[in-house]
Amino acid sequence: MSAGQARETGEIFGPRMTLFADVLSVGVCTALVSLPVVTMPAALSTACAVLRSAREDQPATAGRYLALLRQRLRAGDLAAGALSAAGVLLLLADLALARAGLPGAPLFAAVAALIGTYAAVVGLRACGRPESLTDWRAAVREAARDAVRDTGGSGLVLLAVAAAALCAWMLLPLAFLAPGPLALALTAIDVRLSGHDVRLSGRA
Repeated sequence: MSAGQARETGEIFGPRMTLFADVLSVGVCTALVSLPVVTMPAALSTACAVLRSAREDQPATAGRYLALLRQRLRAGDLAAGALSAAGVLLLLADLALARAGLPGAPLFAAVAALIGTYAAVVGLRACGRPESLTDWRAAVREAARDAVRDTGGSGLVLLAVAAAALCAWMLLPLAFLAPGPLALALTAIDVRLSGHDVRLSGRA
């Protein structure tokens, strides 16, 4: 067993199982904090930040999640949540109008769905970026760029959302655990891209 997988004295499971348990506990916290809806972006962004710091041997626990969340809930976070909620409501209203049988409805619905998908990918990737802790505009700007230049990562984001939605649909209590694996996926996707950029700059 390698040093990175060695168990501490008295530890029943290895570090990987401990991280898995931490991901689930952070997921529960994220789900509860997201209940007011407008707090959802800040909740998911905080979860990503906590899981990212696990790479630096910092604890990825519910306690650290709540401590970090208390430090960052501000007007900008609530505004980001309100804007996200308004965007979702607008998309649902557009799709409802398209189903009402208006002329050109199929094309309109397809365009609205594409725009909504792109906006969702950008928003989720923004939550996974470290800039979201202090500057949502910078996080969204970088996420919009990443969504285009890293189509593979954007596809992984959609797969992660689909997996989380499927788990919640299959068993409702899993909806309170799904944000944890989703945050882990978003963090991994951003770390993957950051590592790729570092390798490219090193070759240059």
